[in-house]
Amino acid sequence: MSEITVGIILIVVLLTLLGGGVWVGLTLAGVAWFGMELFSSRPAGDAMAMTIWSSSSSWTLTALPLFIWMGEILYRTNLSENLFRGLAPWVNRLPGRLLHTNVLGCTIFASVCGSSAATCVTVGRMNLPEMRRRGYPDAQIIGSLGGPATLGLLIPPSIILIVYGVAAETSIAKLFIAGVMPGVLLALLFSGWLAGWALLHPDRVPESAEGHLPLREKLHESRQLIPVVLLILGVIASIYTGVATATESAAIGVIGAFLLSAWQKSLNWQSFRDSLLGATRLYCMIALILSGAAFMTLSMGYIGLPRQLAEFVGSLNLSPGMLLVVLSIFYIVLGCFLDGISTIVLTMGVVLPIIQAAGIDPIWFGIFLVITVETAQITPPVGFNLFVLQSMTGKEITYLARVCAPYFGLMVLMLFLLWYFPELATWLPGHM
Repeated sequence: MSEITVGIILIVVLLTLLGGGVWVGLTLAGVAWFGMELFSSRPAGDAMAMTIWSSSSSWTLTALPLFIWMGEILYRTNLSENLFRGLAPWVNRLPGRLLHTNVLGCTIFASVCGSSAATCVTVGRMNLPEMRRRGYPDAQIIGSLGGPATLGLLIPPSIILIVYGVAAETSIAKLFIAGVMPGVLLALLFSGWLAGWALLHPDRVPESAEGHLPLREKLHESRQLIPVVLLILGVIASIYTGVATATESAAIGVIGAFLLSAWQKSLNWQSFRDSLLGATRLYCMIALILSGAAFMTLSMGYIGLPRQLAEFVGSLNLSPGMLLVVLSIFYIVLGCFLDGISTIVLTMGVVLPIIQAAGIDPIWFGIFLVITVETAQITPPVGFNLFVLQSMTGKEITYLARVCAPYFGLMVLMLFLLWYFPELATWLPGHM
């Protein structure tokens, strides 16, 4: 039987299991077992046991539950309430005024939790009613939440960068640092878009109720927010300077989150228990997906599909630029139906040999891939951020997709900038 026929059979099995509502991790393991039993001579049972154990016991993976726990702890502090109050005084002079608190709030909270959906919920829960009350247009409020919330996938510590690093066997510390400049630039592009819109429609931006505060009062309003920002910068700095590995910096982040929670008097037995259980549930879900993906990668290797596909793509003689265009379209389409983590682990075993054969830096490609996956978070029919916004606003998916469309365009622009200026992702890791 040809490899193409085998590939089609496995894709049909995969889609059937996913369509039947089977968990992604179990689906990946099931397809891998099916493929190995039918199309290779290697017994599937012992291969599955050894692969799942080795993938789930990786020391590199330890950073993942720790960073998730850090986010869960800070999620249960007063951070969401402090975001708007702490940021509002600093943006009153900018065109668009308080709309920028959505971008800044998402950028800060993205650094805390690493989750796009959680960022959207947390920032939106505080900012959405507050800005509606002040008379800001719904389209701009919602769009400036949906787009910037995707920064949760890119700005370190990012869950999806850890997943990519484990799947691609690439340095997580370098991936974290590589995401800093593109993440900040993307946030500036979002704010630039809001400023440009405000300059074109000055009559639709309400006047500030607070007026212009002196620096001392701005710092006073931001007093609860500054420690969180310092914690995030400390975690990133500890990785960049080499003082701590990604896992050690995650442990530092957890300790810092506990200290902040105690300082804000939000640390008690209930919040400790909820944060621990929340982190455990999320990590178990991700670990199951990673284990299934590792077994699937092994299975595909025995069947020979990645090699055949890499040879096929190589025979097309695509330039690296054209290859990235094809992969971007593929990931955006795939991301319309799967979440970002599942998308990456599902495809990495096949895509990575193609990338390596094309001579593309895996660190750079990791950032390129995450930004591509970000765009799918606001792309119907299964844009996760669109579902979150729908539950918060009651608006139709088509309306939400329309108001988020400019941010989709800005992320596509960011992909072009990353291609023409690869140093955006490679300069900082090169100086570690």
